Amino acid sequence: MNVGWVHRYRAVALAALLPLAGGARTAAPTLTIARLQYDGGGDWYANPSSLPNLLAAIRQRTSLQVDRTEARVTLMDDKLWDYPFIHVTGHGNIHFSDAEIARLREYLARGGFLHVDDNYGLDESFRREIARVYPERPLVDVPLSHPIYHIVYDFPKGIPKIHEHDGLPARGFGIFLGDRLAVYYSFSSDLGNGWEDTATYHDPPALHEAALRMGVNLFVYAVTSRTLP
Repeated sequence: MNVGWVHRYRAVALAALLPLAGGARTAAPTLTIARLQYDGGGDWYANPSSLPNLLAAIRQRTSLQVDRTEARVTLMDDKLWDYPFIHVTGHGNIHFSDAEIARLREYLARGGFLHVDDNYGLDESFRREIARVYPERPLVDVPLSHPIYHIVYDFPKGIPKIHEHDGLPARGFGIFLGDRLAVYYSFSSDLGNGWEDTATYHDPPALHEAALRMGVNLFVYAVTSRTLP
C-alpha cells in the first residue's frame, strides 16, 4: 500500500459522503458504486456479480464505509449527484441524448468520476459518445506514474490484462479536467469480468485478485480526488 496516501484518503472518507457540489440532496447520500443505465441497446446490466464483489473488497481493504449493493441510475436521475463513482459496462451500443451529454459533462465538472469498462464490444460507441461530451478533450493514455496505479496497490505496468480477445494489450485511457482524472476507460482488459464470482469465468486467483486491486484503486482515487489536488 502506498502509505503516503493512506491517511489522506481516510481523512476525506467523510467528505466523500456528501453529494456532488451544487447537487440537490434527494435523500441520505450513499457511498457506493452507481451502475449507469443507458440507451442504445447495450447490456448495461452485464457482469451482475462484479460490483457487489468489488464493494466487498473496498469494505475489507480500506477504511471507506461502502454499501454492499450497487446503485442504478440514469444520467437524468436526481440521485446522480449522490454518487461519486459511476460505472459503465456492456457489449453493445451506448447512446446519450443531448440532455444526457450536458448532464454528464456537468456531473464530471462537479467532481464526479466515470469508469467505463469495455466488456468487448462497447469501444466504438463509447468513443463516439465521449467525443460528444468532450469534443475538445480526446482520450489519452493515463501515465503509469498517475496515482490511480499506486494509490493503494502498485501497478507499475498499468492496468492488468484479465481476458484475451483480439490479442490487444490492456490500456487505461482517460480524460483530465485540470489535474484531476475525471474519466477512466479500461480497454481490452475486462476488469469487470475479473470482479465477477470466480466460478463465472474460472479465472486464476491471481487474475481475480489483480482485477479487484485495480478496482479498489479506481474507487479510492475517485472519492479522494474530489477534495485533494
